[in-house]
Amino acid sequence: MNTIAENIADFLKEYSPFNNLTFQELSEIATSIRVVNLEKNKTLFKINDDLHDSFYVVASGVINLSIIADAEETLLNKCIEGDIFGLRPFFAKNKYMMTAKAREESIIYAIPIATFRPFVANNSAVLDFLLESFASNTSNPGDKENLRGKLISDNVYYSDQQSEIQYFQTLTYNTIPLVATASSIIQDIAQLMTNTLTNSVVICENNNPIGIVTHTDMCTKIATGRFPISTTIDKIMSSPVVTVVENVSLAEAQLLMLKHNVTHLCVTHDGSDKSAVKGIISEHDLIVAQASNPGVLIKEIKRSQSSKDLKLIRERLTDIIQKSIHKNIPLSHVNKIASEINSAIIKRAVELSILDLGSPPARFAWLSIGSQGRKEQLLLTDQDSILIFEDVTADKYRDVKDYFLKLGKRTTAILEKVGYQLCPNGHMASNMLWCKSLTDWTKQYNNWINTPGENSNDISSIFFDFEIAFGEQKIEEAIENVIFNNIHNNTLFFDFLGNDALRKNSPLSFFKKFIVEEEGINKDKFDIKTRALMPLIDGARLFSLSHNIKGINNTYLRFKQLAIADSKKSEIYLNCAEAFLTLSKFRTLEGLKNDNSGQFINLQELTKVDRENLKNALAPMKELEELIKNKFQLTQFS
Repeated sequence: MNTIAENIADFLKEYSPFNNLTFQELSEIATSIRVVNLEKNKTLFKINDDLHDSFYVVASGVINLSIIADAEETLLNKCIEGDIFGLRPFFAKNKYMMTAKAREESIIYAIPIATFRPFVANNSAVLDFLLESFASNTSNPGDKENLRGKLISDNVYYSDQQSEIQYFQTLTYNTIPLVATASSIIQDIAQLMTNTLTNSVVICENNNPIGIVTHTDMCTKIATGRFPISTTIDKIMSSPVVTVVENVSLAEAQLLMLKHNVTHLCVTHDGSDKSAVKGIISEHDLIVAQASNPGVLIKEIKRSQSSKDLKLIRERLTDIIQKSIHKNIPLSHVNKIASEINSAIIKRAVELSILDLGSPPARFAWLSIGSQGRKEQLLLTDQDSILIFEDVTADKYRDVKDYFLKLGKRTTAILEKVGYQLCPNGHMASNMLWCKSLTDWTKQYNNWINTPGENSNDISSIFFDFEIAFGEQKIEEAIENVIFNNIHNNTLFFDFLGNDALRKNSPLSFFKKFIVEEEGINKDKFDIKTRALMPLIDGARLFSLSHNIKGINNTYLRFKQLAIADSKKSEIYLNCAEAFLTLSKFRTLEGLKNDNSGQFINLQELTKVDRENLKNALAPMKELEELIKNKFQLTQFS
């Protein structure tokens, strides 16, 4: 055997799953391995590429695995020395679902699957390692303590939202399962299962699971007379059990049940059968979990008949948000799902109002503005909306407006019952100021943009963050055109918006202390909305409008897009994007904890680390402020 192959075998035996193979086996594999040199930023494979005939191990360097969704690249994982990736050809017939790119100069070992497959077939430890890792994106499902290598899944992302969420969705399952020892008598266990209405029992030795007996086993093995009822339970148990970790996701559980052809999974302390039993997951639990899947929720919203139905669904969304954040799902994903469901609820509220009032007398668009218009509404904050109806002849105008005002009032009343407070500033389609014809809205936007400050109490920059919830897409496009045609080279407007963005109160004092509320019910709390989030939201809007970026209203995505449009300043924009997510997470956690909008943070309740993280997230705001001052010569409204 040549020395290169010998060196490769030496390297591999340090890492899982290769440490399960003999040196002889490793040497055999090593002779067929290709060594790939990747320069910095070079791509090994990308999304939708045909599958390679090998999988890969990092010998040196760093490989980034990423996905692209909504024109935005999301880093899923970094693979370092000893990590395995690119396992898709082992288990799937379709194309790659992510991109692997060298973050620095790297050396990769390409292991041909045809060579490796026989060793997998003969070694269940190797197969399990590969499968669990492929399915669950876990860091080394085998031995967490001693081995440095981990395995990266490239199955973690699906573009269709329904399956995407299943990777985040946690499962509710029985955490106090029925447990018995191998020497228990079947009759006693059957009686116990009947008394406790349980359909499975885990057989343990020293609290570690060694087998499982289900209701089906009782039917097929006892009721049919194959075993006497007086025999010990170990005679009919299925062994070994399939074990999983405590926070297993819906998709992982489904994959494992399919792979092992079982109906139950045993939850243990560390996910292996060498640790204590913590619960049991049944097929039924998976069915229940799918009922709170966003795709299912949206179907239910479409069938809802009342505000009461919608309220129950909105409560289940809160539950999904809470669990997702608890599982550290990227907030940009959580936002996307929440906004889909919020939009569906608003749309259904409009439909229910139309069912009551009869068909609309003209075409119209219901636009969400503010946080829902930006797809950032995770908590039940107040509703902001406008209604635009197509132009009608003067003699019809009054009746048409009258209908749409009624529609606005009815819809906002339904949404209030669902839990969305009415907007204290009256920015709602039920207000005659914000329910009018396309021509009237065109005049309104023209005035705001060309003579800002004249009725400055009227202009609210949230009117520039909108998303259609119901109605004619063309009407929304018409408003977008009015905005972008008017702002071209409009220094006065940007001067106004720039000053408006800088007018927010600073979050930290000169001595880097949080500036907190001095009086009232929120005394000593930090106003994260006004002092931290709004300056970022305003900055993202201001720069997006000035760079002519259309169709993206979400603050995080606006910053990501700005980093592409203005690459010289990309670092500032990317820092702002990350800061926005961090701050949003703080606000959301506060809101979920206190069942409110999360606007005021009780700093006393934060850990020292959290306080530091919060403070660090405020740092990019200074750079953004400087950028605003430099780009827009702010004079008129300063």
